Amino acid sequence: MPLFPLLVILLTLLSISPSAIAKNAQVAIIIDDIGYRKSDAGVLTLPGAITFAILPHTPYGKRLAQQGYNKNNEIILHIPMEAENGKKLGPGALTVTMNEESIRHQLALAFAEIPFAVGMNNHMGSKLTKLYNPMMWTMRFLKERDLIFVDSVTTNKTKAERIALQIGVPTTHRQIFLDNQLTSDYIDQQFMQLIEHAQQYKSVVAIAHPHPETIAALNRLIPLLAALDIDLVSVSALIDSPKNLQDLSVITED
Repeated sequence: MPLFPLLVILLTLLSISPSAIAKNAQVAIIIDDIGYRKSDAGVLTLPGAITFAILPHTPYGKRLAQQGYNKNNEIILHIPMEAENGKKLGPGALTVTMNEESIRHQLALAFAEIPFAVGMNNHMGSKLTKLYNPMMWTMRFLKERDLIFVDSVTTNKTKAERIALQIGVPTTHRQIFLDNQLTSDYIDQQFMQLIEHAQQYKSVVAIAHPHPETIAALNRLIPLLAALDIDLVSVSALIDSPKNLQDLSVITED
């Protein structure tokens, strides 16, 4: 896929006729993996209703969650789940060997640390999200506490969103990753794709990460949304919106 420098993006946007721009389109951008690095504080510079996904029990997670919450960012937990590739999961992880009691205990500890979190999404999870029982136990916990679930879609065999709907947990899923490559050209390209799909489908959920390169790019790109009458909203605002079920980017562990 060719790369799109920002100049090409701007020229393309300017060429779109007003009638082609869907009014009231909405975009949610979740920043995952917050908590391990001091530099993750860069997320606090991002404008608008960015959703912070905080890794549990991390050196900077609780502090950044509180700072984001104080500036009206929506906070969710980024719960590690077992992956097919066997990557290290970190504290608070859910694995295939756990029973319901163990899963509920881990989730309770994570939400006790950040009680104002409105829900969760999965960190990695290509193995766990394919399994019925762990996802059922997770969704029962969320349902009891009136929490939301966002499926990061790290495998095309995920059962997570479907089980959430069965249980009655408010849910949606990620359509696009913005920064699988940390170059400005790639992030520009993905952001252009985000805009195009917001105009076409009215709502899109994107995930990015707190890399310095990503933060710099998003600070530059986010103002384009308002210029195109696209609202940047918290992810919970899109729960009841019509969803485009097509996955718009490659599946990777997140």
